[in-house]
Amino acid sequence: MFTRRAVDPVVATHYRSKRISTVNGQFFFSTREGTFEGPYFTQSDAEREIACYIRRTRQGDDIMQRSH
Repeated sequence: MFTRRAVDPVVATHYRSKRISTVNGQFFFSTREGTFEGPYFTQSDAEREIACYIRRTRQGDDIMQRSH
């Protein structure tokens, strides 16, 4: 899939992969930015936090675009 986010300098190919990992019984998720977020106690908690992370990132992008 070819997509470009507002903060991306060029169009790139992004591949979907499993974003949630388990380490020592705790759940983490990885981001496009290369961070590893967590730990969370359940997979449901991690999935909920993915949605929150995406919402915060989009809000930050909106703020940056309005300031330019």
